[in-house]
Amino acid sequence: MSPSSILRRHRVAALLGAALIISPVVVSFAQSNAGLSTVAATTQTPVAGITAPNGSFAPIIAVTKPAVVTITSVMKAQPEDEGSPMGGNAPFDQFFQQFFGDQGMPMPKAPPQRQGQRAEALGSGFIVGADGTIVTNNHVIDGASSIKVTLDDGTELPAKLVGHDAKNDLAVLKIKADKPLPTVKWGDSNKLMTGDQVLAIGNPFGIGTTVTAGIVSARGRDLHSGPFDDFIQIDAPINHGNSGGPLVDVNGNVIGINTAIYSPNGGSVGVGFAIPSDQAEKVVAKLMKGGDIEYGYLGVQIQPVTPDVASAIGLDHPAGALVSQVTDGSPAAKAGIETGDVITGFGGQEIKDPKDLSRAVADVSPGAKETVDVWRKGKAMQISADVGRNSDDQKTASNGNEGGSPSAGQGLRVPSLGLGLTDLTPDIRDQLNLADNQRGAVVERVNPDKAASVAGIQPGDVIVGVDQMPVKTARQANQAIAEAGKSGKKSVLLLIDRGDAQIFVAVPFAAG
Repeated sequence: MSPSSILRRHRVAALLGAALIISPVVVSFAQSNAGLSTVAATTQTPVAGITAPNGSFAPIIAVTKPAVVTITSVMKAQPEDEGSPMGGNAPFDQFFQQFFGDQGMPMPKAPPQRQGQRAEALGSGFIVGADGTIVTNNHVIDGASSIKVTLDDGTELPAKLVGHDAKNDLAVLKIKADKPLPTVKWGDSNKLMTGDQVLAIGNPFGIGTTVTAGIVSARGRDLHSGPFDDFIQIDAPINHGNSGGPLVDVNGNVIGINTAIYSPNGGSVGVGFAIPSDQAEKVVAKLMKGGDIEYGYLGVQIQPVTPDVASAIGLDHPAGALVSQVTDGSPAAKAGIETGDVITGFGGQEIKDPKDLSRAVADVSPGAKETVDVWRKGKAMQISADVGRNSDDQKTASNGNEGGSPSAGQGLRVPSLGLGLTDLTPDIRDQLNLADNQRGAVVERVNPDKAASVAGIQPGDVIVGVDQMPVKTARQANQAIAEAGKSGKKSVLLLIDRGDAQIFVAVPFAAG
């Protein structure tokens, strides 16, 4: 998803009320409008020696609850918001349609808003500094003209936005109180295991601070809502109003920030998601210094290394991030990173998958020089790269097939994979909207019962490389595929041009 889509997502959440609901039906944030509150995340101090005697979590709640606050964001409706079927957010209809198709989106609707009318969105946060430093979700305060914080004892104070980050959905606020405030501290989410007990604290539907209990259902969930998705999935009930609320372990430490739910009806069905504390704590530390976060930028399109890809390029196990395209003029291009490289390490960190690389690059300050570990054509090597600055207009190329199928013509059959290939002609270039200097072999037919179809090859794809060697014609592609089969390889690696993107596809040879 492009950064601009991410920014739009957070704005609709702020106006509609959010629990980021995700479903085959819905995605929504746990924040509310017009009288319904969202709960903010509480960071907790570790509570030494706390246990749950007789199954009670009361000692933990007694320590953590005073640091949980309610956040009221006052927003002013924009002229373009008027008249939208979702309370004034027409651009988001397209966003939700992209992920949920025609299955509908039973999102709660904000009250009708006319130009100049002010709306209130309620959420929550948690106090991490006795001086009044508060953490919450970005979507709780996104677009607010003013922010008010209500403490656990009922005291209401104006809040100042210190910094926010839409990509991680986090924000830091500051209030001034006449006394030191109760705080909570971060726990270690990396130590969480599936099955561990957790507590979710929040203010569902604005009824008041509520605690629910459950377990960690899964780790590392990617909801495709942002570039750094790594959510903790929980079954502790959370609802609208829980956004920004703390997810607490049995020692009283905050190990997550409740952010999203998956629901067919807008209410809790026991599938909730929280931002891990280890991810949030790093971002919050930067936001406390004020302003927005500048992310590092490398300029590569990447994809996972599957077992078939690993076999095709000689890696002993599937790991790393496969570079399918390098942006012209980018830091990666200037450093000498090439299409077909597998990045296995960055800045001293092991890269196990594309998400690892995205996070590692993003965490680096623009202008820093980092070492990139690369596997290239059977050899390991190191490259030094100057990390650039990531901006919202830098978009990842789409992996969709945006071209049509070429017209049939004289071609070559590749029976080992189930492909029919033909050369590029002026007519085919026009059909596929390709440049005059584009070279490669066009896929005109795919046998649905053969390996190429199973691997995802489509008519209209242009094969521009075979086993990391460029090909310019259908004959060259056919010969290279045949040579790969004769060499005893289990699969062949094809570099495909599809629409405005390049992707690698590993196609296994038929056994026997």
